Amino acid sequence: MTANHINKSRILNAITGRLSLRKPQEQALKALAKAIEAAPDILSPTQDVPALLRTLSAEFPKLSDFERDFPSLCFALATGVGKTRLMGAFISYLHIAYGINNFFVLAPNLTIYNKLISDFTPNTPKYVFTGIAEFSAYPPEIITGDNYEERGRNLGLLSPVTINIFNIAKIVSEVRGGKAPKIKRLSEYLGDSYFSYLSELDDLVLLMDESHRYRASAGMRAINELQPRLGLELTATPFTESNKGPVQFENVIVDYPLACAMDDGFVKEPAVVTQRNFDPKQYSLEQLEQVKLEDGVRLHEATKLELFTYARQHSVKLVKPFMLVIARDTTHAAQLLELIESDEFFSGRYRGKAIQVDSSRSGADEEQMILRLLSVESVDEPTEIVIHVNMLKEGWDVTNLYTIVPLRAANARTLIEQSIGRGLRLPYGKRTGVDAVDRLNIVAHDRFQEIVNEANNPSNPLRMRQVILEKDYDEQPKDSVAVISKLEALVSGQSLQSATGYKYQIGSDKEREKPIFSGVAEKEAAMTALRVLQSYQNKPSVAPTSKALLNEEIQQQAYKAVSEHLSNKQQSLLEDEEKIDLHELITKTTQLVIDQTIDIPRIMVVPSGDVTYGYTPFLLDMGNLNLQPSNRDLIIRSLQTDEQVSLSSPMNHKYPRLEDYIVEHLVDYDDISYDEHAELIYDLAAQAVNYFRDAREYSEDELHNIFYGFGKRIADTIHAQMAEHYWEKASSYEVTVTAGFIPLKEAAYTTADKELHNVRTTIQDKSKIKKMLFGGFKRCLYDVQKFDSDTERTFALILEREAMKWFKPVSGQFQIFYKDGVNHREYQPDFVAELNDKVIMVEIKARGDLSDTVVLAKAETAKKWCNNASEYLGKHGGKPWLYWLIPHDEVLENRDLQGFVSAV
Repeated sequence: MTANHINKSRILNAITGRLSLRKPQEQALKALAKAIEAAPDILSPTQDVPALLRTLSAEFPKLSDFERDFPSLCFALATGVGKTRLMGAFISYLHIAYGINNFFVLAPNLTIYNKLISDFTPNTPKYVFTGIAEFSAYPPEIITGDNYEERGRNLGLLSPVTINIFNIAKIVSEVRGGKAPKIKRLSEYLGDSYFSYLSELDDLVLLMDESHRYRASAGMRAINELQPRLGLELTATPFTESNKGPVQFENVIVDYPLACAMDDGFVKEPAVVTQRNFDPKQYSLEQLEQVKLEDGVRLHEATKLELFTYARQHSVKLVKPFMLVIARDTTHAAQLLELIESDEFFSGRYRGKAIQVDSSRSGADEEQMILRLLSVESVDEPTEIVIHVNMLKEGWDVTNLYTIVPLRAANARTLIEQSIGRGLRLPYGKRTGVDAVDRLNIVAHDRFQEIVNEANNPSNPLRMRQVILEKDYDEQPKDSVAVISKLEALVSGQSLQSATGYKYQIGSDKEREKPIFSGVAEKEAAMTALRVLQSYQNKPSVAPTSKALLNEEIQQQAYKAVSEHLSNKQQSLLEDEEKIDLHELITKTTQLVIDQTIDIPRIMVVPSGDVTYGYTPFLLDMGNLNLQPSNRDLIIRSLQTDEQVSLSSPMNHKYPRLEDYIVEHLVDYDDISYDEHAELIYDLAAQAVNYFRDAREYSEDELHNIFYGFGKRIADTIHAQMAEHYWEKASSYEVTVTAGFIPLKEAAYTTADKELHNVRTTIQDKSKIKKMLFGGFKRCLYDVQKFDSDTERTFALILEREAMKWFKPVSGQFQIFYKDGVNHREYQPDFVAELNDKVIMVEIKARGDLSDTVVLAKAETAKKWCNNASEYLGKHGGKPWLYWLIPHDEVLENRDLQGFVSAV
């Protein structure tokens, strides 16, 4: 391997890492590198295009024609994978590895043109070169179809790399009088036309976004006239339509279809929706549309709450979903808009929240429509329903489309490909594991089976789930509620936020605690003091527990920070500040932190010294594998006579021992060492062999056939079971505490009940408890809690009576992880409570589940965490932690805490 090859490989890996390329993007970049390595002359001004085609066809089986006058390679990547970022990777690699300085990026329409300019402009949200050090000081110079006359005179002055971004219309359009497009006219600054200047560059590389749009004769002719060294085409649809059907591209070197993107989780999972036992023949057209619209809104509102809850629970950006309604024509669209904004439609909730997007708009109305459409992803923009006829084409890339209601007649394939493609992008860049957050709904009561059949067509890249809506007219609309800790609520004067804006009543006037701080300046000062004090959580050497915040030095630092913060505020706050006793305010805030905090250290346990690992021997379970010998006979069919004969193909034994077919795949796993685990893996392989020998009376040739063909599948099964018997030991473990006390995270709950129930109220219908929110707490560190069972509510009553303070942890509060097979999962205990002499972490389980392996794995991990927390807090005057696993049938309201005994 040459030093030059190693250097190119390092550049390739560096760009992949810096741009965080996904698997298909990395695959495409490596394919480009492979093509240039196989045919270096592809970047040379003296190209032999036919010779290059012969060379590259041998490397890429699908490549049979460049389809241009110059070498052009197509990368067919599914919608939502990230083609613009891939362009950034292409440009970075070609410049850094091969010194290419001139690029021409072509857009098929104005929408994509504007999007590309934004994404190639530094300091924008989706800047494609973020992380590329070579472009940090001198980012590429961006020349566009709007500024090339002005900027063209300064080429190369600001950066060695120039990226031209043009809309295809700027090149192929004709003007009145038969004149050439402006880009082809003489420029006094260049002494030639800008188009000619570009075509004469020795290192121009052309990148074509949505390249299936440039196959018309005018577009092809204009692109050929540019005479670039290399063309790179990107599209999600590598074919053009003709009277005879789709015509596939002949220059594809990477094909990553939508089915692969769905399997790898890069796009939403599309699902077709209908009502159970729905018969569209019972409805008129108007009634059917009404039902579909109303069900679409039901789904939309449920999705909105799920997204609100997910964002709060995982501390990520809030996503506002919207619903797309596909109308028959502009008149129909206007009628739908009038209906949706009327008082009769969901009590007028969507007045001002819908827009009509079609060609009927003009002037100021059109500008307003476009502005709202481009801003539909913003949580501050009110639009939740978009009604369109046929204007949403490629380039309208949004991540928050979750519900589609098609009301226009179209065949199922067109409906799937054109409409669904606009909604597949994921708001968080990857699937979350939460069904409602990862799913795109298509409401199609009248077309349900037709769409299902089309989606199941082997030639269709989509596979769609089916969602059945149950009629439930009595159920109240759901809501999602974000609840901050009681500490935050006492300081800020606020407690919870509803996704629907509903005002929940937390207790009666007598029960509600009066605000600790009053006035804008005092609340702002208190919140600043709280943030300063909480920042000491990450300084355990200075503040090992919350009580250490009373230290005089910390109090002085807090006083200084609050004073500086208020001094930078407006004059009215300064005037109010004079009335505030900051020393008293900070002392009061500090005491609140101590009173409303259970010291939860952030603990890291890292193996140190010699680390050994291995697997405990076990009996293999092969019951789920039902493998048959493959038929290896060859079929020979004459193209002239249609006669068909078969040729028997005997099995050539690759290995003398059947076990070797499995072991060769097992040793490919990073966590299996042949030298250390040979005895175990051969034992497991022997168990697999004996299973198939005993299962049926296979001949030796048939057994070799099975293990040769399915060796990797058998190895995968064995490896998955090995993970359940994995052990790891270190000569010692180093326990590091990175935070002495962690503030409580915000909780988010979904509810179908607009009432906050007092925790002491007996619930008659216990099946509804999971949908209810509870308040009325005195000792809970949140004003509102949600319970999974009445047993949990009962245990909360015991804690209210006997604990000093308690709460139900939310995801991410402890970051305790346990091993579940091959996965590491987060453990979230049911309760944490501080008593007079200890802190308890509690899990309540049905008695029959106490011996469950997952329950025991959680308990073992939690006990280790408690032991480490106790050791740390014991050194700093804190209380020990204990883990209690309690059978559910022992939780009775008349029990006291001292009477419980942990089951482990």
